[in-house]
Amino acid sequence: MARVKIAYLGGGSSRAPGTMASFIHHGAEFDGSEFVLIDLNADHLEITRRMAARMAQAAGLDITVTATTDMRRGLADVDAVLSSFRPGGFEARALDERIPLKYGVIGQETQGPGGLMMSLRSAHVMRELCANLAEVAPRARIFNYTNPVNIVSQVVADNTGIPIVSFCEGPIVFPPVIAKAAGLDPAKLKANMTGVNHNVWSNEATYDGRDAIEVLRERWAELRDQPPLTDLNGYRALHLAVALGSIPSDYFNFYYFRDELLRELQLARQTRSEQIMSSLAGYWSHYTEQADSTAPQLDQARSRGGIHELELAIDAMSAFYNDTGARLPFNVPNTGGILPGFDENVVVEVWGTVDAKGFHPEPQRPLPHSVLGITQQLAEYQLLAAKAGWDGTRDDAVRAMVAHPLVPSLTVAEALYDEMAVAQAAWLPDRLLDVAPPRRPSR
Repeated sequence: MARVKIAYLGGGSSRAPGTMASFIHHGAEFDGSEFVLIDLNADHLEITRRMAARMAQAAGLDITVTATTDMRRGLADVDAVLSSFRPGGFEARALDERIPLKYGVIGQETQGPGGLMMSLRSAHVMRELCANLAEVAPRARIFNYTNPVNIVSQVVADNTGIPIVSFCEGPIVFPPVIAKAAGLDPAKLKANMTGVNHNVWSNEATYDGRDAIEVLRERWAELRDQPPLTDLNGYRALHLAVALGSIPSDYFNFYYFRDELLRELQLARQTRSEQIMSSLAGYWSHYTEQADSTAPQLDQARSRGGIHELELAIDAMSAFYNDTGARLPFNVPNTGGILPGFDENVVVEVWGTVDAKGFHPEPQRPLPHSVLGITQQLAEYQLLAAKAGWDGTRDDAVRAMVAHPLVPSLTVAEALYDEMAVAQAAWLPDRLLDVAPPRRPSR
């Protein structure tokens, strides 16, 4: 079993109690380990620490849980960092979602202008993390869940020698969305998803031994005139899969059904983050109740994200430190051209195996030409966003924003970035806040 010291950056987040519950669920794989919870919110840290410590004790595990608001102190001599934090909290995410709608642009957590702003905030913290690790834990590895995970990995990989791998359940959960929308058995749909995080497509797919696209096309012929009353998201993704001949991440609905989704978001009374914020007090009430019990048990319905959070990263940690050879999806640089059509330095999302020697991506078939172009464009945007996040200026950030497929023009990119940067100034470095002066009216 692994006996490691793990720092959890974001250990006071609303997902942290579920993450620690998942670690305890995997407790035999980490028995003898120490967890250091790091966050800015001391009260939430203490609730999570107390709950996790009591869970470990109730399970008979030799696991130590401490907490600190001092990042540098918490990172001292760690073997690994689990990074899952939200710089600016849900308040910043609300700005990511709300402001673009004024400009006729979709506002979303990881896509488009919102995703760019989150990447800039995240990169600012990651730069501090990397500087601290170089001094107090030079052998540490980063297991990243901080969004946008592809850009965060790109930032660290491009500018440091610190090993980093990012994780997302997308390649696991996207195909079942399509299968369910088509009225098929998700267990029979086998799809290899690859590309850049949240923007992956299938390059191989079968359904019960048949070509999956053929099966989906047959089902679409029966369903296309019967839009569902509930899962419109899945219906759109199914339409997209059949039209382009590749199973998509349903995040691509934002691109290929842009007009419909923009209108829906503009008419909605609340953004997604505003909905979440209305539930946060209830989550923390439940966590506090459980932290005060002798054998805490999280209720899925009363927990942010459920009771087994970040489990993919936990599986990867276990596979690495226990040398299991598990097969998992992960985000790593495209070294050796594992995914054809993308530069070797681009962080791509692929399947592979994990053991004590590291992360071993499987060679990939090329993406179909019908979906390759948009994915390459998103990869180029990813590189520009990483540059802006690490040491860039306003000009670099605008270049990244206008490169994104959801942003329609340079004038919109400039105005939108300047408004969002001013609104989020508290969470951005000064180098990104050189807001352009207003143009003088022509005479």
